[in-house]
This record gives sequence, structure tokens and C-alpha cells, in this order.
Amino acid sequence: MSDVKSFTAFLGDTILTSGPLEKILPVVKARFDKDCPLILIFDNETGKQVDFELRGTLEAILTAAIPSKAQAGPGRPKLGVVSREISLLPRHWEWLEEQTSGASAAIRRLVEDARKNDSGKRPAQGATGRFLTAMAGNRPGYEEATRALYAGDKIRFNQLIKPWPMDIRVYVQKLAENAFAIDG
Repeated sequence: MSDVKSFTAFLGDTILTSGPLEKILPVVKARFDKDCPLILIFDNETGKQVDFELRGTLEAILTAAIPSKAQAGPGRPKLGVVSREISLLPRHWEWLEEQTSGASAAIRRLVEDARKNDSGKRPAQGATGRFLTAMAGNRPGYEEATRALYAGDKIRFNQLIKPWPMDIRVYVQKLAENAFAIDG
């Protein structure tokens, strides 16, 4: 997996551009300035729709969208630490307190181990499902295609999305590549 995030912008049912933000935002901004504000941008890894403020200069848009390390807020910016609350049973807290490196380090280690052992099937299903909801939620066969996705039925899934516009179909198939992986 690359450290550079990749995005795809759709203008209606057609892919307008794809790549890192530095590549796609100038294209999206140019179309936006031509009174074409209905452009949807998706994170190619998560399938999430992302929004950017496109008013202003391209330089200002890129600066806001791609924060430099100097603009990072408090905390540990090199690690990108995000503080959140989790709920555990008392026995879980006891076990974490016994770990020599501390609770946070132990949890990070457990998460990293789980990520390494994940086939990529669930994240791919989630990414594909998010994109399907945004771009195909009103299309014929959407609900059945979603069921086929989560059932792991690649043949049925591809049959159901076949009538959809080519760019949507190609993008959703790319997102779904790992969703149909065989569990081993």
C-alpha cells in the first residue's frame, strides 16, 4: 500500500480524473469554475466520498487539502495520533496494565497484528459498499448487487452491475477486487 492517497473524481457517471490530490484538484477546480459544481470525489482506498472547499485560488485549495507537517495540531504529528475513548471489560484493562510497554502500545500492537492478518476482504467490502451507496443507490439492481457483494458472489455481483455506466462499473469492480477473496 502506498503512502500517497489516491482519489477519483466523477462528473456524473463519468470519471473526470484519478490520482493524488495534487493531480486531481486542479482538474476538479477547473471544472468547478466552469459552473460545474456537481463533482463527487472518492478516496480510492476507503470508498468514502470526500469534500473540498473549491472556492478561492488553486494554491489555497491545495494548501487546505494537503496540510504540511508545520500545520499539524497538538499531539504527536509524526504518528498522526488520534485520541479516542474505548470501552473494555475490567479483565481487559487488567491485562493491558500488565503489559511492559503500556496499554496504548499493547493496543497498537494488537491492531497492527490484526491488520496484517486481515485478508482485505472486509475493508474492500466496506469501501465498495460506501461507493455503491453514493453512486448507485438508485440504480436498478443496487440492493441485489449489495447482497451479492457481502455474500461473496462475484458472478452474481458482476451480472447485476453490468447495465450500469461503464466508469461506475469499472471503478466498483476495482474497489471490490479483494472483496471476493477466498478465505483461507
